[in-house]
Amino acid sequence: MQTKLATIPVSSLKGVGPKVAEKLNRLSICSLEDLLFHLPLRYQDRSRIHPIASLQQGQTAQVCGMIEASDIVFGKRRSLVCKISDGTGILDIRLFYFSMAQKKQFVRGQYIQCYGQVSHTGKNFGMIHPELTYLKDSAIPKLQEGLQAVYPTTEGLQQRTFTSAIRQALSQLKRSNVTELIPQQWLEKLDFPPLADALMMLHQPPLDISLAALESGEHPLIKRLAFEELVAQHISLQKIKLKTQAHNAISFRQNKAKDGEFRRSLPFELTNAQNQVISEIQSDLEKKHPMMRLVQGDVGSGKTLVAALNMLTVVSANYQAILMAPTEILAEQHFKSFENWFRSFDINVTLLTSKMSAPLKRTALENIASGDSKIIIGTHALFQDQVQFNQLALVVIDEQHRFGVEQRKTLLEKSLQANQGKYRPHQLVMTATPIPRTLTQTAYADLDLSVIDELPPGRKPVTTAVVGSEKRDQVIERVKQACLNDHRQIYWVCTLIDESEELQCQAAEATHQQLIERLPELKVALIHGRMKNDLKQQVMNDFKAGKTDLLVATTVIEVGVDVPNASLMVIENPERLGLSQLHQLRGRVGRGEKESHCLLMYHGPLSQNAKQRLKVMRETNDGFVIAEKDLELRGPGEVLGTRQTGAIAYQFADIIRDSDLLPDVYFCANDLMENSPKLAEALCTRWVKSKEDLSRV
Repeated sequence: MQTKLATIPVSSLKGVGPKVAEKLNRLSICSLEDLLFHLPLRYQDRSRIHPIASLQQGQTAQVCGMIEASDIVFGKRRSLVCKISDGTGILDIRLFYFSMAQKKQFVRGQYIQCYGQVSHTGKNFGMIHPELTYLKDSAIPKLQEGLQAVYPTTEGLQQRTFTSAIRQALSQLKRSNVTELIPQQWLEKLDFPPLADALMMLHQPPLDISLAALESGEHPLIKRLAFEELVAQHISLQKIKLKTQAHNAISFRQNKAKDGEFRRSLPFELTNAQNQVISEIQSDLEKKHPMMRLVQGDVGSGKTLVAALNMLTVVSANYQAILMAPTEILAEQHFKSFENWFRSFDINVTLLTSKMSAPLKRTALENIASGDSKIIIGTHALFQDQVQFNQLALVVIDEQHRFGVEQRKTLLEKSLQANQGKYRPHQLVMTATPIPRTLTQTAYADLDLSVIDELPPGRKPVTTAVVGSEKRDQVIERVKQACLNDHRQIYWVCTLIDESEELQCQAAEATHQQLIERLPELKVALIHGRMKNDLKQQVMNDFKAGKTDLLVATTVIEVGVDVPNASLMVIENPERLGLSQLHQLRGRVGRGEKESHCLLMYHGPLSQNAKQRLKVMRETNDGFVIAEKDLELRGPGEVLGTRQTGAIAYQFADIIRDSDLLPDVYFCANDLMENSPKLAEALCTRWVKSKEDLSRV
């Protein structure tokens, strides 16, 4: 009877003692099956010898030659240099870290084999710290029959350890069994090889295999594993969705009288897209299981108003609804909007942020716990232990990718406590970062999707220009004329690599001081995340009221700030930001009647990727076009905000590269869930190592 490799521990392998096993566990490698799914990072061709005369700069190659001389050379750094020749040319082997024992191994007249990257050092080509094989008197090199795999590893775990362990696991694979979890009809339909054959060939590829196809992920062997991984992740998300639907939630019917009164109080009509999404959410609220819906809408499409109307449905039935915002500025703006919208309904709206004064925070907490506050607007402060809700039935998360999985879990636990565990809240997550449909269907398969794909009447596209920082003086003059002659208000946004808030603030303060000196005719203000809350709010209020001409800001103004009279934005160093963030920032202008403009002032030279990003910004205002390009340029992890959300990190799959597989992925996943639930569960166990990462609240 064959033994399943998933049941054999890596500690059973020769050379894998407790310490090595512990290091392998860090890489989620516990069994021989785990080890076989740990695929090479790249491959090396050590099957042939390159003549020294044929070498090129930057090439990775293998050479063999006779040692002509070796000496310790004293320059900026001491190094051991060994010269070898093969009859076609001379190559320098340079070691910066060496022992006298190593020097003694370089014996003139003996042969040596080297594998490494070629660089130009002095008159000759050279290799710095190549891998060395001492052949002594033999001129015959030791060659490999196939490509050599190089594995991703962890600290203290060497390549030779991996190579030895993999070789033993492959030997077991020939005798044992790695369980095939994709049904045969799908393998035949997609012309995929059996799993065992794919793994064997990926670890020990023959020389005639396409190395470029392997490394790019386009080879059918990689596609075979990517397909299985995508199917497993899709099943996992579908299971989360089904699990959510098994819980109880309060059913709410729309209060048509109050809904009509709310709409009549607005100075404008809602768009058809807004009405459609409100209807979809309302349909969810009427169900007796929790809503899990993602609302996408481009900058300025009116998502907050959609949320407000559905929150009205919940609070009209005497339950609580909360709206979480990622920044204090946005939370305060939402609070003022909601206060204005709900004043005539006698609905108590409460704000809760970390930087509120102790008396205000105490009052807010009391109102929330007692149930006097029906609508609560807040930031991460809503996660704090002292916050106790009273019949919380709807959670709205604005800019969902800014909140971590653990934070959303904490909020769910709080709501369950408030409801004595009887029911879960409905959840609505919103994003102004359009996510391409391909990515949404795959990474957010546990959520239902609504899209507000229509902007309110009167919104004008923003004209975008790209200029170099050498034209800074002209840009400052343009800002001056725009304020004095056209009575425009202007944002000047400062950005820095890695978005270090402290460094951004320093850059913004320096720019603020410079612009005050250069533009004494204008009222120039500064806002950044390190300012005290009251001062920050005062700065924004003055800008909104038209008391400030030019607002110097960090990316703190990226989300949600609404100043209709601001019609020009200058973004410094836009090459440091992703497309979606640039689009978010640009969305702060173009909200009023004036023609609006955005100047992207870059600091050259630009990388090819940066040039493409700025070109896209210049050519389109369509958030979905921008999102598609952002996905292409930066990858799904960045677009989804992987660092914050615990979003899916694929081992083999690439959503863009493998998008042609997705229709079959969905069909296969549904087929397995309906007809082969044990296979579906086994796939999740194999591929979804950390299910809690996927469990969105």
